[in-house]
Amino acid sequence: MALPMNIEELINGKTVEWERIEFRRGWNPARTLKTITAFANDFNNWGGGYIILGIKEKEGRPVLPPEGLKLDEIDKIQKELNNLCRKIIPNYFPIVEPVDFKGKKILILWCPGGSIRPYKSPSNLGKKPQYFYYIRRFSSTVKPTMEEEKELISMSNQIPFDDRVNYKYTVNEFDLGSIRTFLNKIGSELEKEIPRLSIKEISRRMNIAEGGDENLLPKNIGLLFFAKKPQKIFPSAKIEIIIFKDNDGIEFEEKIFEGNLFEQTFNTLNFLKNQIVKEKVIKREGRAEADRFFNYPYQALEEALCNAVYHRGYDNDSPIEVRIFPTHIDIISFPGPLPPLNKEKLKKYQFDVRKYRNRRIGELLKELHLTEGRQTGIPTILKEIKKNGSPKPVFETDEERSYFKATFFIHSEFEEDRLNLELLDKKNAEKTTRKTTRKTTQKILALIKENPYITRKELAQEIGNITEDGIKYNLAKLKKQGKIKRVGPDKGGHWEIVN
Repeated sequence: MALPMNIEELINGKTVEWERIEFRRGWNPARTLKTITAFANDFNNWGGGYIILGIKEKEGRPVLPPEGLKLDEIDKIQKELNNLCRKIIPNYFPIVEPVDFKGKKILILWCPGGSIRPYKSPSNLGKKPQYFYYIRRFSSTVKPTMEEEKELISMSNQIPFDDRVNYKYTVNEFDLGSIRTFLNKIGSELEKEIPRLSIKEISRRMNIAEGGDENLLPKNIGLLFFAKKPQKIFPSAKIEIIIFKDNDGIEFEEKIFEGNLFEQTFNTLNFLKNQIVKEKVIKREGRAEADRFFNYPYQALEEALCNAVYHRGYDNDSPIEVRIFPTHIDIISFPGPLPPLNKEKLKKYQFDVRKYRNRRIGELLKELHLTEGRQTGIPTILKEIKKNGSPKPVFETDEERSYFKATFFIHSEFEEDRLNLELLDKKNAEKTTRKTTRKTTQKILALIKENPYITRKELAQEIGNITEDGIKYNLAKLKKQGKIKRVGPDKGGHWEIVN
């Protein structure tokens, strides 16, 4: 049975960081057991890892083409693994799959983060072994330090929200169409097997459900990505775009993107790309190549939005907000970053994050190529901002880390155009007002004669094609000419025609 991932991209490190993959030419049960334990402990909430047998490694990278394994070797390893993993306390079993890759048979051990960590395993396979915890430190499996062991134990049953079992719903909430779409997008062979599999088998294979067949329960990650009606389960799991007509934030339009997590992310990104991001081309004298830049670099907005989807908390009631002003864009998610990140480090662009809020969401977003690997999101944003010649973004949170805000500023060329357009609109308005003065004078006088208590707003509505400022200008001119006068105060008074 196929795995819910693109095997080619997995082996080439395109969707999973190298630290989370171990390549082994052959079978070493003692070493493999320790690595499985380390991935199961998932000390940094990276999402576990993969052990790939049948591929030699050199400096942490695969040596291709693969040497492969013989069929009888694979059968023997699988049987041995079943007994071996019972030595892990508590028992933990990876998802194991033989795969045909470049004409050879390899064996992939997918080891997601365990749901009842911490896990221990024996230091050796001899008699009366000692049991130890193991964790991953960069690309190595090691015993934790005393401090790390205390932290690991404190994480007992602290499963990230996205990887927790949801006891209120069943796997019948899953939509096969959404699952098929996702598998098709990532290029997984599992898509071809869906017609002959039950929803329970698919759920187990994708690690989006947990429990016995008599009580198989969905995980939050499965409901967020594949539920028929995700907002029924997670009302705030949506993205709101608010487009303000001015920087004061008074007049605005709103668009709300709902649905499952990957659909709403794709739809929001398409909206930003097609409706908000604009390109400008300037030909420079004496140069063959023109300058090309954007009001906002799309790749930076994409990375920031996907980071918000990845790192926000799905157990709170605040959606992701994208606020678009004439001069800048704010992308806001709740809550804020995990320690050690704080407001001071954000100001200095110091993103030394070690732990993650959602381990499975990041994993699926990487499969969809919607986000980079760990700790590469902000560097990608800064690189794209610099490449476009835009002002540096601002990253912000408060002392309580209750929110995270990324602010992107409009490119200077577009800001200059905006200011020029505002000035032109103002001049045109003034010009239009004065050009229509002679045509509107008689109308104003006739309306005042008919109703001396008529207001500027009512005059503008009756005449049409003129603003209240235009009416004010014409009334002032008529007063100066001595044709009308105001009797009483502005409010409660009335107009009187002199001649």
